[in-house]
Amino acid sequence: MVRDGAFFGPLELVDGHWGIGDATRAGTHWVELRPDGLYQHEPDSGGRLIPWSRIMTGIWITWGKHSWASSSRGRYTVKGMVAGRGGGWMHMTLRHPYEDHQLRFDQHARPYRAIDVLRLEYLLRHLIAEGKPQLLGDPEWVGHSVANLAGGKNRWITTRELRRAAAEAVAAAGTDNP
Repeated sequence: MVRDGAFFGPLELVDGHWGIGDATRAGTHWVELRPDGLYQHEPDSGGRLIPWSRIMTGIWITWGKHSWASSSRGRYTVKGMVAGRGGGWMHMTLRHPYEDHQLRFDQHARPYRAIDVLRLEYLLRHLIAEGKPQLLGDPEWVGHSVANLAGGKNRWITTRELRRAAAEAVAAAGTDNP
């Protein structure tokens, strides 16, 4: 079992639940991975749930204070870290009704390696394409898949390599859970 505080880019295990964004500070936006879907936590709100069945296409992550101003993939340092502290957005297309949707998350104080963010994004895309996003609601399964993705080198970062890494992580973690 993975311990609280484990992280992979913006993904972190807090109180036995995986979330994207900083869930430890009060008044922040973050997205919890639940068995029934993605749950957006917001200050001064009860939050909202996006069921796994509504997510139609893969998820991509952008950086910036506003979703409408974050169409770029963001800025990165020479050492391969995400630059800026404006927060992040998970973009996706939903069905019933069809709509483009964004979920906001606030960044942690620690920096994120760009490769970890890309590998996380491709893991999310792979599970959605395979029709198995509900696996993300199992904290133990996410811990196993993250362990298989973490620590990779920043050598050739190609779409093919990212897809391969995501597929290998899913295979290694197994898909017989939830």
